Amino acid sequence: MMTDIEIAQATKMLPITQIAARVGLSEDDIIPYGKYKAKVDHKLIHSDRPDGKLILVTAISPTPAGEGKTTTSVGLADALNAMGKSTMLCLREPSLGPVFGIKGGAAGGGYAQVVPMEDINLHFTGDIHAIGTANNLLAAMIDNSIQQGNPLNIDPRRITWKRCMDMNDRQLRFIVDGLGGKVNGTPREDGFDISVASEIMAIFCLATDLQDLKDRLSRIVCAYTYDGKPVTAGQLGAAGAMTALLKDAIDPNLVQTLENNPAIIHGGPFANIAHGCNSVTATKLSLKLADYVVTEAGFGADLGAEKFLDIKCRMAGLNPSAVVLVATVRALKHHGGCAKTELSKPSPELVRKGAANLARHIDNLKNQFGLPVCVGINAFPTDTKEEMDVIREVCAEAGVPCALSEVFAKGGEGGKELAETVLSIMEDKPIQFTYSLDQSLPEKIEAVAKKIYRADGVNYSAAAKKTLDELAALGYGNLPVCIAKTQYSFSDDAKLLAAPSGFTMNVREVRLSAGAGFVVVICGSIMTMPGLPKHPAAMDIDCDANGRITGLF
Repeated sequence: MMTDIEIAQATKMLPITQIAARVGLSEDDIIPYGKYKAKVDHKLIHSDRPDGKLILVTAISPTPAGEGKTTTSVGLADALNAMGKSTMLCLREPSLGPVFGIKGGAAGGGYAQVVPMEDINLHFTGDIHAIGTANNLLAAMIDNSIQQGNPLNIDPRRITWKRCMDMNDRQLRFIVDGLGGKVNGTPREDGFDISVASEIMAIFCLATDLQDLKDRLSRIVCAYTYDGKPVTAGQLGAAGAMTALLKDAIDPNLVQTLENNPAIIHGGPFANIAHGCNSVTATKLSLKLADYVVTEAGFGADLGAEKFLDIKCRMAGLNPSAVVLVATVRALKHHGGCAKTELSKPSPELVRKGAANLARHIDNLKNQFGLPVCVGINAFPTDTKEEMDVIREVCAEAGVPCALSEVFAKGGEGGKELAETVLSIMEDKPIQFTYSLDQSLPEKIEAVAKKIYRADGVNYSAAAKKTLDELAALGYGNLPVCIAKTQYSFSDDAKLLAAPSGFTMNVREVRLSAGAGFVVVICGSIMTMPGLPKHPAAMDIDCDANGRITGLF
């Protein structure tokens, strides 16, 4: 059996100019990055062409290996195109953190992938590097301002801006820098986030043009003065140079699927520690180029879909016409208490026990958000008919259709049942947001915790409560909330599987993302700089003397 990378490397790709022409893009609209990648002018989002229909793909609470949400998205787009429906795929850019960590590559799988797979998973067009550099420019300018007489009266103990890099490196979470004497800066506690958790990534993914990008960058609150006043990137004079670093990155990236269908991949905030959606420019551009757009939101629907709807859609005026909830037999067995080593053994009983997780996600999407939903069963070779029948029964009880997705093994052909099901449920219904913006920050946090997670309440650390009070006093109380928590549970405890209730969410820390336009609420033990596992995926990745990469999933 061929690996994902072997399948991708065996594929005959079309020149990116041909892919662009299929969706009406001229050579003046694109900037090729080699033969098979191109940047597309972001200004085309302002075209007067009517928007297509948006299809959101999300998932149940995943296992550490993921549940094939990206694979399902790719296969669904290929299936719709095979049915003669003009369809664009719109995905996030993979971060090097998970590529070299647990999950490996993130460009789909089997016969439902985007290519060139190696480029997409590694440096691609350099967007994430540009974001990291813009982030670190601001960090350097903060410390330099202090070194050069501190004209803004910055309190070094209240610098909230961290440096970042696109790699899992726990050693850098908490550091002390500025050592070595006066000429080398002011000694202080510091730390790193992974680039995809940087506020720059969030801003990048929510901005609609360069002016909006610069305005948002200017509003970043990166420190406080000795008398407690916020200090912004605009006050430091950093916003213009940061925008210059991101000037090319803001243009979405055009690639193709294995079946030579168009795909835009742009932006990549994590859903467990950021807002988890590709860029607004990518989504809006896709809606101008095709009649249907398939996009994804990261991790489970309690994280990615909630933020996609409550943050991205609210800010950008987007509205999905259908939601696909990806479920797998193995994940439901996991939520039913099955040991990792036993996941390949048939057990309809454990599937039914774990199906409480599926039922709750359906209920949230259908009844809390009020959207049309169907379930896509992402098939694995070890699944049995009896196990999949349990999923169908749960969907029938919940009043939503479901369809078998065999896109991993069969590509677009294996996604036709799912595509037909999606088309059958499409409806333009307004999103019922989880909270209103005029509620207080604690009320918004509690609305998500109680309505989406089904917690009994929220417990705040003293530091978190103090920050919430300060943000309200500074006029930031009207912002939406972006909750950072484990992806493996509805709760903030990764060990509480299936559909827990009667628990309390624990808010450890609160961070203001004034430029992005939301407040980050960090719960439980979630880290904004992940670490590598005992056996990182990086140990299995290699490159031979001819430049051929192996082991990348």
